[in-house]
Amino acid sequence: MELDPVFLSRIQFAFVVSFHAIFPVFTIGLASFIAVLEGLAFKTRNPVWMKLSTFWTKVFAVVFGMGVVSGIVMSFQFGTNWSNFAQASANFLGPMLSYEVLTAFFLEAAFLGVLLFGRDKVPPGAHLASAILVATGTFISAFWILAANSWMQTPAGVELRDGMFHVVSWSEAIFSPSFPFRFMHMALASFLTGSFVVAGVSAWYLLRGREVEANRKALSMCLWLILFIAPAQAVVGDFHGLSTLEHQPMKVAAMEGHWETSGDVPLLLFAIPDQENQTNHFEIGIPNLASLILTHDWHGEIKGLEEVAPEEQPPVAVVFWAFRIMVGIGMLMVLFALAGLFLRAGGRYWRTRWFLQGLRGMSIAPFLAVLTGWFVTETGRAPWLVYGLMTQAEAVTPSLTGGMALFTLIGYVVVYAMVFTAGVYYLMRVLFVGLEDPHAEDAVESDRPARPLSAAHVPFEIDDDAHGNPVNQGGH
Repeated sequence: MELDPVFLSRIQFAFVVSFHAIFPVFTIGLASFIAVLEGLAFKTRNPVWMKLSTFWTKVFAVVFGMGVVSGIVMSFQFGTNWSNFAQASANFLGPMLSYEVLTAFFLEAAFLGVLLFGRDKVPPGAHLASAILVATGTFISAFWILAANSWMQTPAGVELRDGMFHVVSWSEAIFSPSFPFRFMHMALASFLTGSFVVAGVSAWYLLRGREVEANRKALSMCLWLILFIAPAQAVVGDFHGLSTLEHQPMKVAAMEGHWETSGDVPLLLFAIPDQENQTNHFEIGIPNLASLILTHDWHGEIKGLEEVAPEEQPPVAVVFWAFRIMVGIGMLMVLFALAGLFLRAGGRYWRTRWFLQGLRGMSIAPFLAVLTGWFVTETGRAPWLVYGLMTQAEAVTPSLTGGMALFTLIGYVVVYAMVFTAGVYYLMRVLFVGLEDPHAEDAVESDRPARPLSAAHVPFEIDDDAHGNPVNQGGH
């Protein structure tokens, strides 16, 4: 069997991007949360806010490191697997990636050091400023990366001459038609991810009766944010969908499992797309609802996949189901936000066990939503790498063989598995230690800054009673 270098290169890049994406989407939201905690600590001098900030900064440091390690190889893949694309897009993507490093990565790296090690070494105002600058850096980084990716989705401001993209308008290229919606969609996803992770961890601590006051405050903050952000994400997603319908109609057709151009299109809740026969099996849908959502007209016409040749259609089943998983998780987030609002009466939101247990499970839901969202975005663009201008087959390295792509793919899987295992190990050690840092006094006495992962060297200690239940260390 002959190995396809294009397909294997797509799998390799998809694996690396999927692995990497879960870290920035968390650190962007968490950095803003830390900045808010630092601001509250600076204003109120309440040690609870400082304790929360110190703890979540440790978590941020571990996740930030995993994101850097996992993401740095993506730029190398442009040269090893997609050299035609790298050469053709160098006039635009080269400066964009450089701007990201110069304006964001250096800012984050420099002030993260102050945030981690400078609490007792710099004035409180300077420490607060470092937290704000780190949070700002994460958004600047997201700006440049999403601007570059959005240009690949909806290219603008360039001319393709002699196989090279030449920028004719930097403003149009950077602010491509899909960029505003995609940036807002990703920013809100980051806030939701950070909020649900903090809420899930806080819920776990509350179930164990650990640091009740601090974790109750953290949970309350996150539930208020989720209450506003989750519905806002649905609204932004609607605008994003309308933009995609205008500029990438075949992606929307794949999302809806819609084969023939027509009006009165139902919203399919369930179907088994059959791309070979260009049809669906076992359809369950709501009449006309897709037309209403996508065109804001009950009888609106939506282009079907029949508009292009089968070889120019994206993998429909992947896009169709990934989209439904993403939307389903989003609806679940809204339900938890409403449940949190309902349980606020009498302070039940932090004492209701089923709700806290549910929040623990929901802590991984945003990552699944982000991954499935990326699958919709990237798989739905196929077979184009630069939509309408360069296909994936045209972009791949000419000398790359299927064997070479398979070998490097296996290497990435092995190495990333090691990185992920080590990162999760240290992260879990930090989480099990909790908000109390047993090394804090030693660090003060020795006048040395504590290492970000120093808490990870404390062994797991979980106190149980005679019946195997966690000992309540305070609260209810």
